[in-house]
Amino acid sequence: MTTAPLDRPAPPGAGPSAPRTRTTPAPRRAGRGGGARLAPYLFVLPALALFAAFRLYPVVWSFLLSLYRTDGVQQTWTGLGNYDRLIHDPLFWKALGNTALILVVQVPVMLALALGLAVALNSALLRWKPVFRLGFFLPVVTGLVTYGLMMGALLNQDSGAVNWLLQLVGLPQVHWLSDPFWARVAIMLALTWHYTGYNAVIYLARLQTVPAEQHEAAAVDGAGAWRRFWHVTLPGMRPALLLTVVLSTIGTLQLFDEPFIMTGGGPDNATTTIGVYLYQTGFRYFDFGYASAIGYALVLIISLLGLVQVKLAKEEE
Repeated sequence: MTTAPLDRPAPPGAGPSAPRTRTTPAPRRAGRGGGARLAPYLFVLPALALFAAFRLYPVVWSFLLSLYRTDGVQQTWTGLGNYDRLIHDPLFWKALGNTALILVVQVPVMLALALGLAVALNSALLRWKPVFRLGFFLPVVTGLVTYGLMMGALLNQDSGAVNWLLQLVGLPQVHWLSDPFWARVAIMLALTWHYTGYNAVIYLARLQTVPAEQHEAAAVDGAGAWRRFWHVTLPGMRPALLLTVVLSTIGTLQLFDEPFIMTGGGPDNATTTIGVYLYQTGFRYFDFGYASAIGYALVLIISLLGLVQVKLAKEEE
């Protein structure tokens, strides 16, 4: 009797018809992928919470507050009434005019001085450059209140050092803080002293990126020092100039510390800026609704001026 051979499974890879074994992937642990995706949001959550509590909430609430009329502790809905009052408020326009005067007169003078100072500090002929740079930058690190009190003491009519020096050379005393014209001049002098070094450092950093080969090539072509400055230095300084113009414009429109500390907005509201008027409206007369409207009007003015300056700079390019 013949016994039939038993069917044995073919060894792996013995023929084309051999079945292939597939490996089933291990199941992923639940929750690992979701936690990894949420991790970045958890890290930025504290910063977002702080931003919402101390930035976003005051902005939104102040806008809502500008739609109410504040009378003591009572608030009455007035819609755009505060903004209509703003348009017809002569003191607001006077404060805006004082701020614009400082912007138009003081800022160009300060930036011109800063540019000249930066060119001088970048000169190869100047020795002890770090000492001079530190000396001109030191006023920036002085606190606003401290330097406001210091300037007020120096410009005091009776006991100030400035009037003492004027009398020493035979000149009459100047009513720096009690005369409307000289009070504006005093504010501009204080701002120029405090911020010229700051802008000069920005210009100096930009000057050091202008290739020296361009100046050498212009000198070889016969260009003098003034032509090299006008055609080589200034075009290379354009980004820094735009930055300082925009920052100085914003800072001047928000001006508060110097006039508030030195003159209190006087005499006869000659140095009352928009910032001072906003503070007086809110914290002296407790008209927070109208003060909020002043703040949003200031935001609108700053935004419009900033956009105009950036657009003009792009068109010049």
